[in-house]
Amino acid sequence: MKRVTGIGGVFFAAKDPPALQAWYRKHLGIDVQPWGGAAFAWSDDDGKPVAGTTAWSIGDGGYFAPSRSSFMVNYRVADLTGLLQALREEGCEVLEKTEESEYGKFGWVMDPEGNKVELWQPPEGQ
Repeated sequence: MKRVTGIGGVFFAAKDPPALQAWYRKHLGIDVQPWGGAAFAWSDDDGKPVAGTTAWSIGDGGYFAPSRSSFMVNYRVADLTGLLQALREEGCEVLEKTEESEYGKFGWVMDPEGNKVELWQPPEGQ
């Protein structure tokens, strides 16, 4: 079974999210949107657009619980249900909560150092 197929997003916690968002906007030119982040469109080696984006976001970090880390990485996966089951069978700490929306299916696992890892199965065609 394929496991991780790419990075879907990178999320940072900040003491002052609006100030840090403004710094990234001003100094690195990231088009930070009102939701606190940006979506980077994918392209092929020739620069032509392909389906998919990588999200980047700064917030207060509350979404990372139970992790105490200041970041969380979202990994794209091909089969969320199958991967979560395999991780459970391998003795990993898989969080029971899963979500499904128009953005796809989401599940979470804690790594051995207590970092929450988000697993994302995008909708068909993305």
